[in-house]
Amino acid sequence: MGVVVVGGSGSGSCRMVTAAALLVLQLCGCLAPAAMAAAAGAGGGGEQHGGGGAKYRDPRQPLNTRIEDLLRRMTLAEKIGQMSQIERENATADAMKKYFIDHGDTTELASASAGSVLRGVSGVPPAKAPAGAWVQMVNDIQRGALSTRLGIPMMFGIDAVHGHGYVYKATVFPHNVGLGCTRDPELAKKIGAAVALEVRATGIPYVFAPCVAVCRDPRWGRCYESFSEDPKLVQQMTSIVSGFQGEIPANGRRGAPFVAGQRNVAACAKHYVGDGGTTNGINENNTVATFHELLSLHMPPYLNAVIQGVSSVMVSYSSWNGVKMHANRFLVTDFLKNKLKFRGFVISDWQGLDGITTPKHADYLLSIKLGILAGIDMVMIPFAYTEFIDDLTMLVQNGTIPMSRIDDAVRRILRVKFTLGLFENPYADGSLAGELGKQEHHDLAREAVRKSLVLLKNGKPGDKPLLPLPKNAGGILVAGSHADDLGRQCGGWTIEWQGLTGNNLTAGATILDGIKLAVDAGTDVVYVENPDAVFLQQNKARFEYAVVVVGEPPYAETAGDNRNLTIPAPGPAVIQNVCGSIKCVVVLVAGRPLVVEPYLGAMDALVAAWLPGTEGQGVSDVLFGDYGFTGKLSRTWFRSVDQLPMNVGDKHYDPLFPFGFGLETQPSKGY
Repeated sequence: MGVVVVGGSGSGSCRMVTAAALLVLQLCGCLAPAAMAAAAGAGGGGEQHGGGGAKYRDPRQPLNTRIEDLLRRMTLAEKIGQMSQIERENATADAMKKYFIDHGDTTELASASAGSVLRGVSGVPPAKAPAGAWVQMVNDIQRGALSTRLGIPMMFGIDAVHGHGYVYKATVFPHNVGLGCTRDPELAKKIGAAVALEVRATGIPYVFAPCVAVCRDPRWGRCYESFSEDPKLVQQMTSIVSGFQGEIPANGRRGAPFVAGQRNVAACAKHYVGDGGTTNGINENNTVATFHELLSLHMPPYLNAVIQGVSSVMVSYSSWNGVKMHANRFLVTDFLKNKLKFRGFVISDWQGLDGITTPKHADYLLSIKLGILAGIDMVMIPFAYTEFIDDLTMLVQNGTIPMSRIDDAVRRILRVKFTLGLFENPYADGSLAGELGKQEHHDLAREAVRKSLVLLKNGKPGDKPLLPLPKNAGGILVAGSHADDLGRQCGGWTIEWQGLTGNNLTAGATILDGIKLAVDAGTDVVYVENPDAVFLQQNKARFEYAVVVVGEPPYAETAGDNRNLTIPAPGPAVIQNVCGSIKCVVVLVAGRPLVVEPYLGAMDALVAAWLPGTEGQGVSDVLFGDYGFTGKLSRTWFRSVDQLPMNVGDKHYDPLFPFGFGLETQPSKGY
């Protein structure tokens, strides 16, 4: 078996070497490090890592000195490897033998090929795996990366859009749509810091968060990932970046990638740019807007993220005026990199280059050319990474893509890796194991739930307010599909990409759990998911009031695109049946406003709980008056989908509840 190794910017040579022979020579100590590097085709004649006084290994050297010293030693193959991010599940030996020396270990082979690995849709580690299993997985891959010629550590990335959601027993915070209703940037910063600790507890240094989209149409399936329809509010909530990465010191450089230390993670602002403005809210669709509209509505959060030193920016699947963002050099290079002075790296979305053509992957060589020349630095190629490596290598060798573009990409990636401290601390910090699901983090999430709740109605005309609810009622009826379902209240991006239903996915408290814990010991709490007319007629005298909890099923991305935005069945029937018989408060668990006007008259009270996460007690805290309602709508609540898109400031603005609306109550602990 042979391995083609292509010289870097300092060498145009292309040599065929025998991998097995190199391996034998290395193992028996017959090949000196410098000779081995030369045989491997080192771009600048670099020495084996750890030897020869390499400046990139010396943390005392200036950052740019370390970057340039390492870059000059790298072959083209090694540079392209740094630009590649592959899925953990597909990090197998067979596909890699064509490119890299066979160490006889799957993990080592995988990490040798890629500068970054992500955990996407794979089941590795399996469900309910403890933090230690994650740490072992990441460390094993890292061990392989460090065994390669230059010992460049790989960077493991994961989605953590509302907590470390893929990990069992992690704290799951409210999704961004709810956090926007808190209007509390300091709270967002605290949440970012807590999530960073939980992610680091599993050995992972990089998160694909936050989403700083400005969702202008709630029909979009990712609208719950957006803090608000208002760019100014989204700008304020980008404070979560400083929570993830740490605060830049007063004398620090604004705009350069910054990570404070081993208790923080590299963040990723996404999805650049205009993903929340697509026509009819269709995911991955086209955003029609003038440049001025793009700048005023969708660009402001990125400016704030860059100022805070965000490490990476992820490009959107969507298009701007018909041009795919993954191929938009003007916005990625000319504006983001050159105008905004962003110095971190730009990463594609999952198979993002494939979608440049229609159908996807129809002309992958063209897609790679357009994407890399547009300014994408790291490419999320979970499956077709060998094809990517082959094609990009050819495009550089034939002069289609200049080496300067490759070097720019690798500089940016290395800058973040050095800033993260991966060269000095490549492995997980075992002392952080206890941070996963820490009680302080659960308490913080519960606070976030309380502050995110928006009270939309409290009492029928002429009646006293229903809320806060008395704790000493003789009997309470709790109804609805979402009252006792942890998966539904967490939503998408929880354990699995699309989320799950039921109570076995992770640890947490449902809203029903919270109600039972909130009321007096003598109060009879009865849960019937879908009580029929017979039950209600026979038992309504038992209940002083009812709590009806209904909403949307879990979803993510395109699966959540919705043209009608009605409350899914049997929610409307439960509302009408229960509220027609008993005084009721309806708690709506959903990632966006839904059509509620037809049922509003039957309700005594209505609460938007959004997607609160694992801390159902945060809902009961406010329902029963331990805390007051303070949340304000981060989104306009429409009357009919026929009005959409409709956002605050529009000329024809006739909402059911306007942006910023939210009734307030005072704490009433005397109940």
